[in-house]
Amino acid sequence: MAVLKVVELMSDSSQSWEDAVKTGIARASQTLKNVRSAYVKDHSVTVDNNEITSYRVILKVTFEVE
Repeated sequence: MAVLKVVELMSDSSQSWEDAVKTGIARASQTLKNVRSAYVKDHSVTVDNNEITSYRVILKVTFEVE
């Protein structure tokens, strides 16, 4: 039987929400083993001078505990 744990993290990108998700998963995978899935809980943008400067996502990342 597998035991799974969920952590919540925020990631951002100057390109897109999709890139923010990819960046978040790549970074989480550097320290978490056995990443199984991710759920995008929320997404937002930051704005400066009426222009989007970054795309942010809050991810719930699930990984298997050894």
